[in-house]
Amino acid sequence: MPDTARWRLALEPHLLSLLRLVVGLLYLQHGLNKLLDFPSAPHHSAYHLFTLVPGLAGLLETIGGFLVTIGLYTRIAAFILSGEMAFAYFMAHAPRSPFPLQNGGEPAILYCFIFLYLAVAGAGFWSIDRLRARR
Repeated sequence: MPDTARWRLALEPHLLSLLRLVVGLLYLQHGLNKLLDFPSAPHHSAYHLFTLVPGLAGLLETIGGFLVTIGLYTRIAAFILSGEMAFAYFMAHAPRSPFPLQNGGEPAILYCFIFLYLAVAGAGFWSIDRLRARR
């Protein structure tokens, strides 16, 4: 096996974990913003917990983002979050325009496919899922 292939194979699970960690933290902040207004965002209006978009989405983003961040039940959480982002895209963005650049749906599409990848690839090397699998 060439050195570059060996190096890539050694690095891959660590980079997968880094991707999962960063995406989980970014997603978690969306949920915390919806539920607790933290971190505070400009032009933020109050959300109501028992509503579809901010309430349910805020819970999914906070709980799912936390699980993805720490790498616990990553495949299940990522699959659910991927579906949430697909739903968000088709409900909120696609009706505005067929082009993601015009309808503001690029982040939703990116999150959807990154979560779909994590649902298949798993949590990577630095995760609670890995520690649980070793037992």
